[in-house]
Amino acid sequence: MKRTLYVVIPCYNEEEVLPETTRRLAGKMASLMERGLISVKSRVALVNDGSKDRTWELICACHRDNPLFCGIDLSKNRGHQNALLAGLMTVKEHADMVISMDADLQDDIDAMDEMVLKYLDGCDIVYGVRNKRKTDSFFKRVTAEGFYRVMNFLGANTVFNHADYRLMSRRALEGLESFGEVNLFLRGIVPMIGYRTDTVLYERSERFAGESKYPLKKMISFALEGITSLSVKPIRFITGLGFLVFLASLVMFVYILVRFFTGNTVTGWSSVAASVWLFGGLMLLALGVVGEYIGKIYLEVKHRPRFIVRSFLHDQEQEEQEKR
Repeated sequence: MKRTLYVVIPCYNEEEVLPETTRRLAGKMASLMERGLISVKSRVALVNDGSKDRTWELICACHRDNPLFCGIDLSKNRGHQNALLAGLMTVKEHADMVISMDADLQDDIDAMDEMVLKYLDGCDIVYGVRNKRKTDSFFKRVTAEGFYRVMNFLGANTVFNHADYRLMSRRALEGLESFGEVNLFLRGIVPMIGYRTDTVLYERSERFAGESKYPLKKMISFALEGITSLSVKPIRFITGLGFLVFLASLVMFVYILVRFFTGNTVTGWSSVAASVWLFGGLMLLALGVVGEYIGKIYLEVKHRPRFIVRSFLHDQEQEEQEKR
């Protein structure tokens, strides 16, 4: 029995690249169907994440012209991770497996073939891993690789050089659905699901058109989101630092007492000023880290919806067949 594949693509202001993306995906899906790897019921779901350009208009046009393409329109911009989750959860009941990827064509769509084969071989999750970054600038390559190393060092375990290009089975998606975090970091959550996993290596290409949605500032914010959502190591570092400072203060206390009883005390503002600045900075840093976690708790306990789907453009004939 042929398996149904859905490809989920979050889109935010992607009108420049979307025509080429849909053209290439149509060819790839047709190829997979001809080879008998996927069912003719397979689809591509384009998720509009509150775009300000003509992205949704183009998605609607794609759906009218070709039933291969579905459209999911979110009520407002929710961010890449929430838009991706919205797409995964919306198509979960229609698919046996789902591949998520970005719209910019930097992920090699030819790697989908090997992902599907590994799924048919029994894998529930297949990660697309970049084996080269030739097209990235030196700065981009260093910061991106540093991003993964820092994340793993601070306890947010991720797959090195893997973004959001992955295949997940319906069983894996049901496992993902059980994670109720409002602060989403899918690159760290998906490895927690378990089940049999594998990787597919591919070479990262240049963005076909448009601008990157992850400049340095947003990447740093994304890293902080992942670290504080998945790990308590930063708080433990502060605890350890506080213990070391406490030991140092005991040593200084003994030193001051010795100087006092030997009559060698020297008054001066330098040591006092340095101590005030040092401990003041440490306390502000500690408050900032703890405040970040408290902010996460504040958002989590509200249980607000992570996304709201305004409309879902889907093949009605296919829906009726599935209900039968």
